[in-house]
Amino acid sequence: MKVYVDPDLCISCGLCIDTAPEVFDWDENQKAHAIVDEVPSDVEGDAKEAVENCPTEAIKEE
Repeated sequence: MKVYVDPDLCISCGLCIDTAPEVFDWDENQKAHAIVDEVPSDVEGDAKEAVENCPTEAIKEE
């Protein structure tokens, strides 16, 4: 599984980072971004939860 955060849609709420800190972190513009190329299988559930709960639908599965 791969994920991508659209910086134009991200409102920096931090929900994804709280939900899956192994997958998401802040970038230099204080927008969330994926910090892994491939989501580790042991945290795929957390990553999917972040995708589903993003209030602006900024996170996409690739």
